[in-house]
Amino acid sequence: MSAPVAQEELPILEAVINIRNRLTALKRDRADYIKPSEVNALYQTVVKQVTKLNDVRDDNTTYNNRVDTTLADVFSLLSLSYLTLGRTKECPAVYSQLASMRQILNHMEESGVYNESDLAPFHRRLGDLRSIVQHDADSGKHPEAMTKLLERQLNECDAIVRSMQDSLSEISVELIPIHERLVTIRRQLVALAAKEGSHKAELKPLAEELRKIDSKRVDGKFLGPGGIVPASQALCSSLLEECFDILQQIKAQEDSKNVASSLKPIHDRLNELRSELENLVLTHRWSLRETDLYNYSLSLQEIDKMRIDGKFVDADGNRPPGQYVLLYLLRRCYGLIYRLLSSSEPVSEELMPIANKLSTVKKCLNEVHKYGGPFSPRDLYPYQLALHQIDSMRKDGKFVGHDGSVPEGQGIVMAHLNECHELLEMLKESMDDEEDNQYSDEDEELDMGSDVTD
Repeated sequence: MSAPVAQEELPILEAVINIRNRLTALKRDRADYIKPSEVNALYQTVVKQVTKLNDVRDDNTTYNNRVDTTLADVFSLLSLSYLTLGRTKECPAVYSQLASMRQILNHMEESGVYNESDLAPFHRRLGDLRSIVQHDADSGKHPEAMTKLLERQLNECDAIVRSMQDSLSEISVELIPIHERLVTIRRQLVALAAKEGSHKAELKPLAEELRKIDSKRVDGKFLGPGGIVPASQALCSSLLEECFDILQQIKAQEDSKNVASSLKPIHDRLNELRSELENLVLTHRWSLRETDLYNYSLSLQEIDKMRIDGKFVDADGNRPPGQYVLLYLLRRCYGLIYRLLSSSEPVSEELMPIANKLSTVKKCLNEVHKYGGPFSPRDLYPYQLALHQIDSMRKDGKFVGHDGSVPEGQGIVMAHLNECHELLEMLKESMDDEEDNQYSDEDEELDMGSDVTD
């Protein structure tokens, strides 16, 4: 339950709600591209409100009222807008990535199912994001209020990763291979539980492997060399028991798909979200506007809040079967959003159609170059025409937006364009070489014919 809003914070809340409404309107407007000038103006307005909020608040007190939740929405929308504009290397773009990362880390920590290789990518990504924030803090490009907020979030994510690494360090060397294998088996089981149809053939080898691991225990404990009992027994044993539990659930309730009727609406909604996000992963270069991810995040957070003590409950407060499936789908969706945010390119949505077209032309030219000729000028004409059309869109050597601004991603698009021109020239040269060889062959035949006549 959020705390009541203090009287002095009410004007700030009103202003922040107004900003959120304007950002939401920008997000919904698909008829036009998001303009950098509008986003910048709203960003500056938010910074002013945050500064006012800091002035009326005590630095040593933790606050959580409607102002904070509304500000979180605003920063998420702003962050996604920056990603949409291709400004991926600036502080505001970091906010949504950190929020998404924290959701995944919290779920991983809650489940206790992870290993060192799972944490390494998060550790590296936090380092990349920290360098972006540090650069903006040193250069003064963004206000101190913004960089401090992000540094706090970075430190919180870092603390979660360190805590998870510390728990892994407690696993004895003898049990690390068993723990890592159990983590992998559990993931495979949960993924099977969420799939349609029967899985007897896939379950059989997993069940056999679990029994083999279980047979290594003596009196319920894993033993090390010389019969010693290594540390971290509880972690590996509980993970093994959980794997058996999931296995039994899949076998016993395969016909009902492991989800009770009371949880079916949540299951169907999560399945729908997962399907849409998986399609976006495949087509994001052509169809994704990063601000669209806000609605997906919101839907997932609403579903996540329905859990009580980590479990979904029915109207009577009971915990129906199907928990593993729902948690798998929920975490899968969080993972897909994080993947989409992390793969966002530093190219604005206005230049993305040009970048995509050049990427397609480059792939085609590489294929033509790979398989070689013979080919004629007519074969290369479509590529020449496509590059000419893109070249003609430039003004003073730059691609200009509808409002006269210069969108982000000029360097990347120009690099693609230059590569395409180079490939085209290489193909033209190889075509000229073939013609020269053909003419030289014809000359040799003529010379031989004249020798015979003589």
